[in-house]
Amino acid sequence: MDRTQVRSGTLELPTVEDTIALGEQLGRQLRAGDVVVLSGPLGAGKTALTKGIALGMDVEGPVTSPTFVLARVHRPRRAGRPELVHVDVYRLLEHTGADLLAELDSLDLDADLDDAVVVVEWGEGLAERLSENHLDITLVRSADSEMRTATWQWNHR
Repeated sequence: MDRTQVRSGTLELPTVEDTIALGEQLGRQLRAGDVVVLSGPLGAGKTALTKGIALGMDVEGPVTSPTFVLARVHRPRRAGRPELVHVDVYRLLEHTGADLLAELDSLDLDADLDDAVVVVEWGEGLAERLSENHLDITLVRSADSEMRTATWQWNHR
């Protein structure tokens, strides 16, 4: 899924492993300064997709939902590669005036967001302000199966 060739698309993901594999493919394509905005209901596979992105980027640490800490930084295993900043803004949704940049800055993440790939769960409407280059991904899970559908769109200002 080279973003220079495939700016948008839709893919059915029959298993969680398929969701992780899509994320891994994405992770290999992402560059420092990119923001990935993940949306979809609870259980749609946002964290599974992020686990795959982490695999593709080859970063350290287990990837779990950062709901209660807001953000986690995963360091690259190889020099010269970007860090992965995994953000979950679910807690901020009730605060409609939330300033995501100020919230991230207040966490003192020890990461320069311009030199990292930032993946934001529940970030639609907020995260796009972090970067001119962002990838919007919507995940939807079928009610009666593990089947997920991923729809993505690269946005460049």
